[in-house]
Amino acid sequence: MKPLILITGVGPGTGSALARRFHEGGYQVAMMARNADRLATLERELPGSIAVPCDVSDPQSLESALASMEAKAGTPKVVIHNAVGGAFGNFLDIAPEILERNFKVNVMGFLYLARWAAPRMERAGGGTLLATGNTSAVRGKANFAGFAPTKAAQRILAESIAREMGPKGVHVAYLMIDAVIDLPWTRERHKDAPDDFFIKPTDIADEAWHIAHQPRSAWSFLTEVRPFGERW
Repeated sequence: MKPLILITGVGPGTGSALARRFHEGGYQVAMMARNADRLATLERELPGSIAVPCDVSDPQSLESALASMEAKAGTPKVVIHNAVGGAFGNFLDIAPEILERNFKVNVMGFLYLARWAAPRMERAGGGTLLATGNTSAVRGKANFAGFAPTKAAQRILAESIAREMGPKGVHVAYLMIDAVIDLPWTRERHKDAPDDFFIKPTDIADEAWHIAHQPRSAWSFLTEVRPFGERW
């Protein structure tokens, strides 16, 4: 039987790249996102995969989606929380409701997912719980007031879970992406940037694969990736 991976936030960039990488590696892939049409297209592309439309910021929606996925495929070996809520704006301009919404996606969504997945992984003999993040998790910058606090909280939450679950055989890690991801809209936004300014979703997926398959004697928690051509 193929191992199962559950990925939230399966959009056209990193999420889809993660789904394809683990499918190529022999996993059955369960995919969550709000866009049901995109999931259906990817489900057709990846034989044996499972599309589970879901809003991770809504506990009832997430609970229902997890129950549906578990009934079809069982306990995942790997869970990646890639869903993200973000917004630009300084602390005076950003609507408090936006920060609250992002907190529900980035932090509470991860918490509910971990509370569901970690005990099941422990009972099954182990697994990997991974959250994707960025450098907003370790620093606050102007115009990031609606986003950075949620990613910092997400990182600390992941570390707390890691200290609890590591000794029980569940590897919890945080993949910090310090780069602009190569997508059509980011290319449009950075029209003059050279190719080596961007990080490729496929390369992010390869690093996630590596983290998920580290030997127990050398588990990492915080992994940071950035393109070699970054302008400091």
